[in-house]
Amino acid sequence: MTQRSPFRYFKTSPEIIRLAVMLYIRYPLSLRNVEDLLHERGIEVSHETVRYWWNRFGPMFAAEIRRRRVGAMRSSRWRWHLDEVFVKINGKTHYLWRAVDQEGEVLESYVTKTRDKPAALSFLRKLVKRHRPPEEIVTDRLRTYGAAMKELRPSRHQTEGRWINNRAENSHQPFRRRERAMLRFRQMRCLQKFASIHASVHNHFNLERGLSSRSVYKLNRDAALAEWRDLCAG
Repeated sequence: MTQRSPFRYFKTSPEIIRLAVMLYIRYPLSLRNVEDLLHERGIEVSHETVRYWWNRFGPMFAAEIRRRRVGAMRSSRWRWHLDEVFVKINGKTHYLWRAVDQEGEVLESYVTKTRDKPAALSFLRKLVKRHRPPEEIVTDRLRTYGAAMKELRPSRHQTEGRWINNRAENSHQPFRRRERAMLRFRQMRCLQKFASIHASVHNHFNLERGLSSRSVYKLNRDAALAEWRDLCAG
């Protein structure tokens, strides 16, 4: 049975919807910035339309990216880097837990109100369920990780250190730029949704530009853009 296109009830072409969603999620742009960029290309849509598009199609695009990258993420079972970052929601501190593999691939993003053992345990259970246990886990010196790992035992080796976890620390930078452009978040649910979608889109376009030549980077960039234009094409 042929799968129905998710764009079937929209008058706007799927190419424009994909472009608007990519601009908003991938780059540190506001909704009105995206509206202005589309206007320069002769596309008249309001910023509220862009908001509706990313809420409707963002999770679909992220899910398809994750499904396509399942085979490429087998190496994620080698080593994980875990870290948490503070995020303010209506003046209250929340915690965004993130896990990346040794190649910088964002494996999981999880939002909690606390930074205690139950929160770390819930994050690790979700992570292990999706990606299977790794050979090694690298964390900072937060004792919460050690307490949770003693109960769950997701890996045989745990390495703690202040500087050896820079891989996870650097993974926060793209999200922090997006957070400033969005003028922070208003709800915990919205933070969880955007963090998960942003992680998938970041993985898709993360081409490690500094580690490849210009010609190789251009080929990889063209391939990533071509694959993005084919998302949810049916």
